[in-house]
Amino acid sequence: MGTVAIFGAGVMGETLLSGLLRAGRPVDALVITERRPERAAELTEKYGVRVLENAEAAALADTLVLVVKPQDMESLLEEVAPHVRPGDLVVSLAAGITTSFVESRLPEGRSVVRVMPNTPALVDQGMAAVSGGAHCAPEHVAEAEALLAATGKVVEVPEKLQDAVTAISGSGPAYIFYVVEAMIEAGVVLGMPRATATELVVQTLFGAATMIKETGQHPTVLREQVTSPGGTTAAALRELDDHKVRAAFISAMEAAALRSRELAGG
Repeated sequence: MGTVAIFGAGVMGETLLSGLLRAGRPVDALVITERRPERAAELTEKYGVRVLENAEAAALADTLVLVVKPQDMESLLEEVAPHVRPGDLVVSLAAGITTSFVESRLPEGRSVVRVMPNTPALVDQGMAAVSGGAHCAPEHVAEAEALLAATGKVVEVPEKLQDAVTAISGSGPAYIFYVVEAMIEAGVVLGMPRATATELVVQTLFGAATMIKETGQHPTVLREQVTSPGGTTAAALRELDDHKVRAAFISAMEAAALRSRELAGG
């Protein structure tokens, strides 16, 4: 197992770093790059990890993980390209950046994997989707999957589905937080203290998600088990249907996928 360099020590960069360390990667097989000196010092102190310049990190690493903002990707690739050797793996975590965008800025034939992660990686419950580029061997895709498995689940998808992945799991946590906010607000409207409403909603969400995951039953079946004829749940669900909430969710995710394509310049 060679050296992994993480370029960009923002939230996701640090999440990946700490996940890899918890998963048992030795700290001397990891390096990270960070422009801000005080942030670099903080990471060295917290994890004992080496912080290098971009070119230096690229020259050292066998796996280069690019965790910068999409608009910073081009200049980063310019810096690292001369140091990416045949057999190295380049993993991009930038939303909307295609494997062909990365490949065209590296020497010919280099191996690139595109990843869409999400923020629950912070608590080791991430959902990442990976897609291999034109010159990517299966073992390189497996290597990228192993990196991301340190912070949650990983699925491989064809690259054409990455905009949909962005809409579903990439932006998805925000939709869940939005629903949770609304349910807490409803508790407050019904006269409940905010702290109590929050506790009820958060545990209900966690319990419902755990039921879906552990029973393996279709969500429709689980919903029908809670919905007695003429009861309270049926009354609530009728309101959601009247307000076309299901259709709104589908439209929302279509809008997110469209925006993802636009950001990629597609």
